[in-house]
Formats: sequence, structure tokens, C-alpha cells
Amino acid sequence: MLPDSVQITTLLHDWRQGNATAGERFLGLVYDELRRLAARYLHQERRNHTLQPTALVHELYLRLFASEPITWQNRAHVFAVAAHTLRHILVDYARAQQSTKRGGGQVKVTLTGVERGLSSKQQFDDLLVVNEALDRLNQLAPRAAQVVELRFFGGLEEKEVAEVLEVAPITIKRDWRFARAWLLTQLQPSASTSASNPHSPEHSSE
Repeated sequence: MLPDSVQITTLLHDWRQGNATAGERFLGLVYDELRRLAARYLHQERRNHTLQPTALVHELYLRLFASEPITWQNRAHVFAVAAHTLRHILVDYARAQQSTKRGGGQVKVTLTGVERGLSSKQQFDDLLVVNEALDRLNQLAPRAAQVVELRFFGGLEEKEVAEVLEVAPITIKRDWRFARAWLLTQLQPSASTSASNPHSPEHSSE
């Protein structure tokens, strides 16, 4: 379960006001959640690589808090950025593996985060292909792409995604249905790379 919104927002506010103790509590709380996120993601994916949850969460934590400073706004901002950053860490890892093995190091994903919504038997052999599909989806329907990012890379449930994006759960359900169906078509061998779709949620009424 996500840390309490009021708690995180309050700690962030106090930290910005110069309260070092609040900053330490915020970082500790977020670190624990990021560790669970990394472990949950790696547990759900069947992958033959040496990337471990501890190494993954350390890299994620460093990118979030030890590089260019981010002006954190609230809990929603923290977890949206964390899911996006985790995605790019894993993509960077996949590219490095592919380069090392000269094309033979594809990182396999099962997309269990894109659920139970994709057939339980549906598997895709390359995380990079999934990443490219998400980039195309982002051009078509940015919020739907963020829903997938939060569910697949962030490991969040629909209700949690709704909390993070601060929209109604029914909106997340609609985005999720669209994104799931769209990704299924894009990730098939005969997938079209069309960048437009009149049935995207961005063209639907709320």
C-alpha cells in the first residue's frame, strides 16, 4: 500500500522549510517503498539476468535523490517519477545486455503488469520493444501511457494509480482498457506503428 498522502506531503513541506528530520523521515519512507517496488517488479518478471532488487533500488534511489535536484510536490509526483525512472533504468540495462551479447541479450518480459489484461500466455521477448510501444502510446494518449507505466513498472493496482494520478478510478479503468487493447495490437508481429487512433481516451468524453 502506498504511504499516506498527507504524511508524505507534510514531510515534503517541512523538509522544504529546512526541517532536516522531516527530510530524513521522507527519504526513509520512500526508500522502503522503492525497495518493495523493485522487488515486486523483478519477482513478477521471468528474466535471465543478474540484476537484483537491492542493486535496482540503489540505482533508482540515486537517480531520484543524488543527481539533479527535483522539486518534489507530493506523493503523486514521487511515485510517478519513480515509475518513469525505473522504466528507464531497466531499458538502459536491456540495451547494455543486448549490446554485450550483440543482439542475443534480449530481456524477456511477461507483462504481467499489463496484466492479467493481456492473456496470461502472452509473452514478449524484448523489453525494448515494449518501451518503444509505450513511447508511441504516449504520443497518442499520454495519461493511458502513464497508467501502464505505473502498473507495469510501478507495480501499482488500479486504485493506487487513481490515487497517484488524482483522477477517478473509472477514468483509470477506461484508460487501462484502451492501453491494454492498443498494446496487444502493437506488440504482435504484424503490429501497425500508426501514431493515431480516433478511439483513444483522449478523444473520449470524461
